[in-house]
Amino acid sequence: MKQTLLITLFFLGLQVQAQKKFMLLGHQGARGIMPENTIPAMIKALDLGVNVLDMDVVVSKDSQVVLSHEPYFNHEISTRPDGKAITFKDEKKYNMYKMDYDEIKKYDVGMKVHRRFPGQVKMKVSKPLLTDVIDAVEAHVKQNKLKKPIYNIETAFIRKGDGTFQPDAAVAIELIMAIVEERKLSKRVIIQSLDVRPLQYLNEKYPKIKTSLLVDEKQNFEVSLNLLGFTPTYYSPYHVLVGKGLVDRAHEAGVKVIPWTVNSVKELKYLLALGVDGVVTDYPNLLLHLD
Repeated sequence: MKQTLLITLFFLGLQVQAQKKFMLLGHQGARGIMPENTIPAMIKALDLGVNVLDMDVVVSKDSQVVLSHEPYFNHEISTRPDGKAITFKDEKKYNMYKMDYDEIKKYDVGMKVHRRFPGQVKMKVSKPLLTDVIDAVEAHVKQNKLKKPIYNIETAFIRKGDGTFQPDAAVAIELIMAIVEERKLSKRVIIQSLDVRPLQYLNEKYPKIKTSLLVDEKQNFEVSLNLLGFTPTYYSPYHVLVGKGLVDRAHEAGVKVIPWTVNSVKELKYLLALGVDGVVTDYPNLLLHLD
């Protein structure tokens, strides 16, 4: 049984790599293996063969762009500076939009055992600045002679959260783009969002930047694009929403399809057969490697 699985993984790996420009996105780095949205997670993803680093960003009180899936300290991963765990009931009280980064970096997000990812390596680590992530990744790539990755940067907006958990879309995009341009990454960045407003602003002000529309519920492809108001580079739906018809319609519109979050060989095999252009995964070691 084990030998059959290894053979299957081997041939799936070859199939993935054989597809022209197939995009393997390490979800929040490599969330199934390392603490999410941290520098160690991004480095691990690179070492496992990921060619696109997926990450979420929020904005602090002092206008710093910080890696985080939520604009507050999620109870699943967060520990206060005094060593006490943050509870589900209180997590939104730890709002990073109301905290300077000097305070944010005192919280640990790597030592608490993750209920959904118990195999994560445990380490003391804090939420990093986007600038520090980019600098660490670029240094690692250069030192190890790896291919430079694409950065898939998602705006972690909360619906109706403007002014409370986040700045408005224009402010957030300008802060992100200032970093992208300073680091000369315009050709290696994708801005992704579930909220159409950041993408609409980006398309208006920075039309050459690649965009990705994130989709988490069943909705007609054409309706999604009509609501967005322009044709994005990528369409990134929850993987269970993806069928042959969706992939074909997207490709006819010139849009690439990258489903999330694909964490099993069975899911990968099905999606490859549909002709998707990439996948987002918590476990890049499972999908491309035998170890």
